[in-house]
Amino acid sequence: MNTVTTRDGTLINFKDWGHGPAVVFSHGWPLQGDAWEDQMMFLAEHGYRVIAHDRRGHGLSSKPWHGNDMDTYADDLATLIDALDLTGATLVGHSTGGGEVARYIGRHGTDRVARAVLVGAVTPQMLVGPANPNGVPMEVFDGIRSAVQADRSQFFKDLTTAFYGFNREGAKDSPGLRDTFWLQGMQCSIRSAYACIKQFSETDFTEDLKKMTVPTLVIHGDDDQIVPIAATARRAVELLPQGTLSVYEGAPHGLPATHKDKLNAELLAFLRS
Repeated sequence: MNTVTTRDGTLINFKDWGHGPAVVFSHGWPLQGDAWEDQMMFLAEHGYRVIAHDRRGHGLSSKPWHGNDMDTYADDLATLIDALDLTGATLVGHSTGGGEVARYIGRHGTDRVARAVLVGAVTPQMLVGPANPNGVPMEVFDGIRSAVQADRSQFFKDLTTAFYGFNREGAKDSPGLRDTFWLQGMQCSIRSAYACIKQFSETDFTEDLKKMTVPTLVIHGDDDQIVPIAATARRAVELLPQGTLSVYEGAPHGLPATHKDKLNAELLAFLRS
């Protein structure tokens, strides 16, 4: 098993496949690096080195009580990138992972980064506020916290409906995809699952986005029921120095799975540009 050890002794598990320019993936909550398997296999077959880690508390990484905050997540990512001595890398983040990518650049700069991709990302901020009138009310996140504490196994099963847009007319349900989400979610510790809710909902990434001076592709589904596009992607692209917005019509939050062919093709084109 490939692991790196952070400064506080946490072991971060990662997969490292293929050869060529490096593409580093950061996953969403409450998943793990395997959430990117469709993109990793595709890009590895097209001449890229693909790397995906399990965030602390998630997947096969250590599950400490401490360090479940966005700054530490970003520093863990820096530990991985430094340990592998990556240069000219492309960072790709989905949902919470998009925040992790933005905070990494905000804290560690772009010396090792050539470009970035934010997919269904929580940037610049999810929570409703004066600067974000289209954001999500705190009551929603409090409800998620309560559900995680009450019966997170059932909550993860229920969450897949909106996550993948299975409640939309014409959607093709996939019990297997639901099971995959549940399995990955249950490998996240309840402590990390609970603590991360505050991080993906309340963290303000405005200043981080302003520091993302590399070409950045923002991909978002306009039917994202988890991370509303008006509160996130449409605001994020205005803050990015070199941001480009690509909207997937009718796509849900879990578009790396539901729209994998389209996403794979767009990632490859961006990497080759």
